[in-house]
Amino acid sequence: MIKIPFNKPSFVGKELTYINNCIERQHSSGDGEFTKRCHQILEQTFEVEKALLTTSCTHALEMTALLLDIQPDDEVIIPSFTFVSTVNAYVLRGAKPVFADIRPDTLNIDETKLESLITPKTKAIVVVHYAGVACEMDTILEIANRHGIEVIEDNAHGLYGKYKGKYLGTFGAMATQSFHETKNFTCGEGGALLINDGRYVEQAEIIREKGTNRSRFFRGQVDKYTWVDVGSSYLMSDLLAAYLFAQLEAAEQIQTKRKQIWDDYHQGLGDWAASSEVRLPFIPNDCEQAYHMFYLLLPSLDSRQNLINHLKSKSILSVFHYLPLHTSDMGRKFGGKEGDCPVTEDISDRLLRLPFYNSFTDIEQQQVITAIKDWNQQ
Repeated sequence: MIKIPFNKPSFVGKELTYINNCIERQHSSGDGEFTKRCHQILEQTFEVEKALLTTSCTHALEMTALLLDIQPDDEVIIPSFTFVSTVNAYVLRGAKPVFADIRPDTLNIDETKLESLITPKTKAIVVVHYAGVACEMDTILEIANRHGIEVIEDNAHGLYGKYKGKYLGTFGAMATQSFHETKNFTCGEGGALLINDGRYVEQAEIIREKGTNRSRFFRGQVDKYTWVDVGSSYLMSDLLAAYLFAQLEAAEQIQTKRKQIWDDYHQGLGDWAASSEVRLPFIPNDCEQAYHMFYLLLPSLDSRQNLINHLKSKSILSVFHYLPLHTSDMGRKFGGKEGDCPVTEDISDRLLRLPFYNSFTDIEQQQVITAIKDWNQQ
């Protein structure tokens, strides 16, 4: 029986109060009072042109593909080391994914290899801020701007992280957020689209509202709304927005706690890692991380699996992470093959994520650290 899970959804205080309030207002569908409050927090905190809650980060990514008018045979550069949603959003529109390798230090897209992947068909570059640590955005934006290519930030891990003092999610034309139960801020399932380029705002509202101009109708800009373009139903229920608002409202409390957890792992495992050929996460000096996860890079696949099994024997659940997209069944259909992204292939075999959640207690964390050190002594 697992006593310490990898993740545990947690309350911060007012979730049930706000959900009850939402029910009393008799508006539980999308774009209710709590959706508006979440939009306001996101727009004011991150100074983006527009924030729109969605049913998931996956759906927010799908909206970026629609907004960029991705067409069959367009190419989209995507790191191979990411979740499948990042690539599915563009493949659904007929695009060909071009898989990029990652840096061995931050595990983010390798900006030094980026330009060699660009062709006349390249429509977008999608970056993923892995573990809430920023990609090298200055270089990426310079390359993208020189080639006239849009940059999309998959910022599922990175809310409140920064690059050179500026919040992640505010660099590309658009960014997507995740509020899945494994993220710092959650409502179970949910996401958001952050729009930094004002040219996309009105079209994003139309796409999100099933292809109608319903948002303009509610603002009194038209006397009726109708179907004006392609779209889908991407609105988050206001019940979920009520839950999320309670979490966003407690952002400082949540981030302070997660920083403590990350720091305690780093301090508690530093000497052990140095003597065990294990690497801890790397944070560049110009990055302020989001404290989304803590991982270990073990010497080999076998050692990684052995440690997972050891921790499980101590009733502690630890997990690996992404499998390379370019060598997956679908990735091979797009021409991917072993050796294309060697760093991704190596990292995927050796990375281990440790338990990390908002209600993680000091006692639980110490049990994890002790169990890891015990494994090293076997």
